[in-house]
Amino acid sequence: MTAPPSHADSVPIVTASNGQPFMPCDAVLTLLRAVAESCRNLSDDPDCDLHSAGAAIDIEADALEARAIAATTGGTHHAR
Repeated sequence: MTAPPSHADSVPIVTASNGQPFMPCDAVLTLLRAVAESCRNLSDDPDCDLHSAGAAIDIEADALEARAIAATTGGTHHAR
């Protein structure tokens, strides 16, 4: 089984006026389409199931969370 490509690195994150991380609507749409694409790719692999899809989504969420933290603190943080 090959790992799905990481999409979280390509999602733009900016800091809103209140200091919180913000993703523009088009970035959210891109992220959701990437999740759908990953699920479709995993559905064609007989060794994958919904647990695999969930794990892939968790990896993307962790990467996105780390980028959001780094964007608001100015540092580099690693996902859990």
